[in-house]
Amino acid sequence: MSRERNLLVNFERMWREMDEMLGDPFGEQRTRMVRQQPGFKPRVDVYYEGEEPKAVVEVELAGVDIDTVSLEVSGRELMISGERPLRETGGRLYQQVEIEAGPFRRVVELGTDVIADRAHASYDDGVLRVELPLAGQITRRVPIEPKD
Repeated sequence: MSRERNLLVNFERMWREMDEMLGDPFGEQRTRMVRQQPGFKPRVDVYYEGEEPKAVVEVELAGVDIDTVSLEVSGRELMISGERPLRETGGRLYQQVEIEAGPFRRVVELGTDVIADRAHASYDDGVLRVELPLAGQITRRVPIEPKD
């Protein structure tokens, strides 16, 4: 977990503990502060597989309309952007909000060059899967010729 994320988690925990002790005197202000946070950062897995090696990037995007998602490959970077719509509160008073919403943008660093023109993406059950064929083998066996 990144240091920034740890700080945010600790800050939220502190607010919850203060709410319990003091009866949430800052509730309305805190709600405004939380709403001002721009977007979120979806979780990503990256791995390499296959006879014809490829990089596979899986992105957790439950609740995101896939038509709002954009993918771009530039060098060794895969850029993923889109938006999960904010839900209408409808006068509800939330006890807990963990499903992040708003715009997102992730830049995934790949460990090797890929062939962007042969990239393939699919979306199933809230997970975006992007397959990027590698430009060359990760490892190559070099034969040793006997000396005459």
